Amino acid sequence: MSPKPDFSEDDTRWMRQALALADRAEREDDEVPVGAVLVDADGQLLAEGSNRNIIDFDPTAHAEIVALRRAGVARRNHRLLGSTLYVTLEPCAMCAMALVHARVARVVYAAKDPKTGAAGSVFDLLTDSRHNHRVAVQGGLLAEEAGQRLTDYFRRKRGKSA
Repeated sequence: MSPKPDFSEDDTRWMRQALALADRAEREDDEVPVGAVLVDADGQLLAEGSNRNIIDFDPTAHAEIVALRRAGVARRNHRLLGSTLYVTLEPCAMCAMALVHARVARVVYAAKDPKTGAAGSVFDLLTDSRHNHRVAVQGGLLAEEAGQRLTDYFRRKRGKSA
């Protein structure tokens, strides 16, 4: 068994903020509880996002994409060099490639996605050497909390008990 990666206090603080966004998305919009926080190289908040697929009728409105779009507008640049994305669920292939194209430096995710994860679970798009940019990845920060939120959400949706 490999050791867990080291996470800083700032990593934990930002992931807790992403979890709060996930909670709000579920509570206010009945969205799948996924939240994302993007910070710059100096540790300052660039943008936040949560899933908006249902409310926006947009299959691309994943938390990561929402945060990237908002950060791009705020920075007036499609490149987000040196930034770190904190997200409560491992990015999918669409989000992973958006992160590569935005030149995000690092992704920290909570829960693995064994069905569509593209940060090492199913695919490993963020670190693929064939890309002209690779994103550093650390997974598992507050994974149990994030995973339980997702499990509970889908159980409620499917009408199943614990």
